[in-house]
Amino acid sequence: MITDTNLSPEKYQQKMQRRKEVQEKRLAEASKEKGLIVVNTGNGKGKTTAALGMVMRSLGHGYKVAIIQFIKGAWEPAEKAVLSKWENQLEFLAMGEGFTWDTQDRERDILKAQQAWEKAVSFINNLDYQLVLLDEVNIALKLGYLEVETVVEALKQKPEQTHVILTGRGATTELIEVADLVTEMKLIKHPFKEQGIKAQPGIEF
Repeated sequence: MITDTNLSPEKYQQKMQRRKEVQEKRLAEASKEKGLIVVNTGNGKGKTTAALGMVMRSLGHGYKVAIIQFIKGAWEPAEKAVLSKWENQLEFLAMGEGFTWDTQDRERDILKAQQAWEKAVSFINNLDYQLVLLDEVNIALKLGYLEVETVVEALKQKPEQTHVILTGRGATTELIEVADLVTEMKLIKHPFKEQGIKAQPGIEF
């Protein structure tokens, strides 16, 4: 097999030139703009972390952003403390009360999820906000706290330029179909499962 390391400098330059031409053609053809529906799902770590990377980019561009946490909320994540520095651009609402095995009250969990969804819709339809992150909403859908059809319909009717990110494992087929960008985080190894290492500051929270 011929790899880049086997090529002469001249052949390598020719190959990179062809690659550049292909990339420039693709960029020229990708002229449309639209607000994206982004889904981060899968059993691997990093769904919310990846979404927060987009949040940081949006804040850096001066955009207004809303974050609604559907499950987390009983504890204060470190990212909330950091992002509070952008209080003029950011709304950060932790509307859950923690993991379901901690709350142990399905009716209250459903109520809190529905309240979070109502708040989420108000931000999605507010043209002042360019990005809305619905953190762990996939879990709320998976557990039946929210109707999938209701969420999908709201996403279909969102303002054209508004970006919406939905995180959490177990994204539904309907949500994946309506999304523009779907990333599945695949679990290979996890320190908790393999080594019994507890959640640590700066890594998990």
